Amino acid sequence: MKKLIILSVVIIGSVFHYNDSKAQASWEVGARFGSRGSVEATIPVGMAPRIQPAVYFYGSSSLPNSFGIAGYFDWMFKLSDGPSGLKFFPGVGPEFYFDNQFNMSIAGNFGVEYAFDIPLTIAFDWRPAIFFTNSHGFEAANVGISARFRFGESVKFEKAD
Repeated sequence: MKKLIILSVVIIGSVFHYNDSKAQASWEVGARFGSRGSVEATIPVGMAPRIQPAVYFYGSSSLPNSFGIAGYFDWMFKLSDGPSGLKFFPGVGPEFYFDNQFNMSIAGNFGVEYAFDIPLTIAFDWRPAIFFTNSHGFEAANVGISARFRFGESVKFEKAD
């Protein structure tokens, strides 16, 4: 647990310390709709990578107020000869769920997104996960569509050499 806390502090510190005008995009905040709805953000950390924190809100009749927190590290790629706002991303990160019992997983984050000329980004993603705690096993059902608002002026995304 101590190693997890130290790693989290280092990652968060590097995100807030990083201030490069060549970042791939502005900060984005929005909502994700799907099998697990969430409030999420995207935080650029370089020319192509980003961190994507999410707070999940979900439930059923037996567990109506379940929630989770997650953080994904994504790599952004422009499609060759595609529209300038279209990108795809693979990523990975931890997920922590708090309902009637604590669950932890490592999840992939695979998707495609389009950044419009207005400050709006629409994304479609899939987040398969491997659970290590009470609900151990593989889950492939986490699919969603996101709409995010971009803050500030962004530098146009360009493919890294």
